[in-house]
Amino acid sequence: MEKQDLLALTDEQLLVEKKKLKQSKLFHAIAIGFLVGILIFGVAAWSMAEEKRVGFLIPMLIPVAFIYRMLKNPNQNHALEEVLEEGNLDSGTGKSR
Repeated sequence: MEKQDLLALTDEQLLVEKKKLKQSKLFHAIAIGFLVGILIFGVAAWSMAEEKRVGFLIPMLIPVAFIYRMLKNPNQNHALEEVLEEGNLDSGTGKSR
C-alpha cells in the first residue's frame, strides 16, 4: 500500500492493518525457523553419511533460496510502519492521531 492510501485510513483501519503486519512478521519468523531447521537437519545428515556425495546438498539450496527471498525482500510494509509511528498508533493505545 502507498503511504497516501494509508493516511486516508481511519485509526481503526490502521490498527487492523497493524494486526495483519504483526501476523505477517510472525509467519515469516516461523517459516524462516522451519527452513533453517530443515537446512541444519540436511547438513547434519550429510555430514554423518558414510559416502559424502555433493549431489545430496543440491536440494539443500531450496531452503536457502526461500530464506534469502524472505530476508532480502524489501520491506513492503515500511509505509505502514511509518504511518503508525507518525500517528502514535504503535504504542497500542490507538487514541491519538
